[in-house]
Parts: sequence; C-alpha cells; structure tokens
Amino acid sequence: MSRLRLGMAGGGEGAFIGAVHRMAAALDGDWDLVAGAFSTDGGRNTRTGERLGLDQRRVYPSLDALIAHERTLPLDERIEALAIVTPNHLHAPMAIAALDAGVHVFCEKPMAMSVVEAEAIAAAAKASGRQFALAFTYSGYPLIEEARARVARGDFGAIRLVQVEYLQGWLSQPIDTDGNKQAEWRTDPARAGLGGCLGDIGTHAFQLAEHVSGLSVESVSADLTTHVEGRRLDDDVSALLRFQGGARGVLKASQVAAGEENGLRLRIHGERGGLDWSQTEPNTLTLRWLDRPAEIVRTGGPGMLDATATLVRTPAGHPEGYIEAFANLYRAFVSAIRSDGNDRWFPGVTDGLHTMRFIEAVIANAASDQKWTSVNPGDSE
Repeated sequence: MSRLRLGMAGGGEGAFIGAVHRMAAALDGDWDLVAGAFSTDGGRNTRTGERLGLDQRRVYPSLDALIAHERTLPLDERIEALAIVTPNHLHAPMAIAALDAGVHVFCEKPMAMSVVEAEAIAAAAKASGRQFALAFTYSGYPLIEEARARVARGDFGAIRLVQVEYLQGWLSQPIDTDGNKQAEWRTDPARAGLGGCLGDIGTHAFQLAEHVSGLSVESVSADLTTHVEGRRLDDDVSALLRFQGGARGVLKASQVAAGEENGLRLRIHGERGGLDWSQTEPNTLTLRWLDRPAEIVRTGGPGMLDATATLVRTPAGHPEGYIEAFANLYRAFVSAIRSDGNDRWFPGVTDGLHTMRFIEAVIANAASDQKWTSVNPGDSE
C-alpha cells in the first residue's frame, strides 16, 4: 500500500515535539514527510528542510504559502495530511485552513485556545469530511488500551474511584524569563491560552482518565496556583471530579514538583477491583482484586487481550515507550484515512472539545466561590 504524504506546520530546528511527530509517523512506514512550514524564521525553516532532505521548493515560509502551492500540484503529489506542532494559538487557524483545503489534520493538544475555537475546528472537520486527530499520546500505550478494554468489559464492576496525576518539575524555577523557549511560550497567555500547567499536562491527565474509565466528567471543584512569582499562568492544578454514574475522581497536575520528570499515573477502582498504571513504567499494568491476589500484566506478555496485542511491536521484555505509543496514534489515523476497515480508536474532536470545556470549567470554578462547576454547557449543579 502506498505511503501517505505528510506536511508539517512548526517543528523547526530546536523544537522538541516536531521531531517526535516525525519519528512516530515514520515508525510503521505509512507516511512520507514531503513538505513543511517549519518556522517563521527563514534560516531555521531552510535548515530544517535541508536536514530532513526535502525539496526546497516545498519548504514554505508560512502555512498559507504551503496550502496555496500544494493546491497547484497534481493530486498524487500534494500533501494529504498536515501535522500541526506549533504553540497553541496557531492550532485553530491552521487546522481550519487545512481542513477547508481538504487536508486531514493531526494536531498537538490542547485543541485550541478556547471552546469557541474548538467548536469551529469541529465544524470545519465535519464540513470537510476529513479526519482530525489530537496528540494525546499516552492513550496510545498498549497497556492503556488493555486497561480501557478491561474496564469496558466490566472486570472491575461499576467504577467508583478515578485518580490521575501528572507531575513535572521542570518549571520549578523561572526559566520562562531566562530564555528557555519551550517554557517561554507555555507561560504566555497570548500563545498558550487560558491555562498553563492546566492546558499543557492537565489535559493529558483529564483525557486519560475519561478514556480509560469510559466515563465523562460532569463537574469539577478546582484550585489553580501559580507558585513561581511573576509567572502569568498557573503552574499547579488540583481538581475534584464528579463523573457520570456517580464515580468520583481526583486530578493533580503540577510543573513545579521539583525532581519529578513525567510522572503520569492512573488508578481506577470499581466494586470488585482496580488497576494501576504509570507512564514511567509503561510496560506494567497492575490489577488488584477484592478477593484474590494482585496480577501483573506486561506488554507483549501472556494475559493480554488479543485486540490489545496488535499494538505491541516487540517481544516481551523489549521495552516499548513514548515513541511507539505516539506511532500507534499515527497508525490508527492513517487507517481511518484509508478507510481500510481497521476501526482502531484515536483521540479526535470529541476528546478535544471535552478537554477544552474542562479547562474553562476549572478556570471558572477556581476563580469563583462556587463549589462545583459543570463541564458541559447547559448543565447545572
């Protein structure tokens, strides 16, 4: 089967996540990166294209230039999908422009700067008939799919408790004012949006909790804190969660937990047992039971469900991690584009809209004296 042609917006020289997208897209041999608008800095843009071996005629100074020129190419040469790996303020205008041009979109999270922008992307995706994916990477881990499937089939009974935390320490000092470009834009409301830590990693925790539990959060009671003096956005988030059906949850996200790296952990408990998964040990899923000893499920090992095993690339004992999880999302995305009958899930419009509503609900609640704030418009507490 022929490879699909991928373009990229952002991800130029010195950027972290653009390189991750390129590695993930390349892993299964489904994509060829053929074009890009990698940076508004002409030198960086050119050097990135050269390093990636691209035809310089398809290294563009802007996304508008990319779309305009790609439309002049024969159908079998122009890009079929666009990866958007820019700061958040560019997600909506770029995604809508690409979708309107008939191009599928794989976008970094959060989906947009606001619910209004997210709804505009959703409308553009629906009108275009094109696929829209979001880089909620952790949902691509094989054992996250294993956990989700076990919850869905009722192994643990009705879900009662959901606890999720994402702890980082890299913003414990004011590096956003000391020239660190990755920190600088993430703490700038004009480029990051309404939430700092909340939008950057709190959304990852929230999406993972909903995805694995199979439950939607109905309301939140939250606290937002900025510990580093002078920082313009939050760097620490705590939230109580009320799920549909009566389950209760706790979400903790922080980027000032000094010494922590990417400490994402999810625990879910039902009537008969529960599960425990950590991103720092992603190849181990612990299952705990009310009436029997705990079980350990390992990536690629015995006991995995057949459907989950299709996400595993290496024999048991060969660790799989972040890039492979990312690649699983790209593989599901390409299957949807090809309509090849593989209906593997990937995060998209629904996840994007609900995480944006979560961001706005947390901010509203933390700024008010209201005990609970609805995540869904039209609901009341």
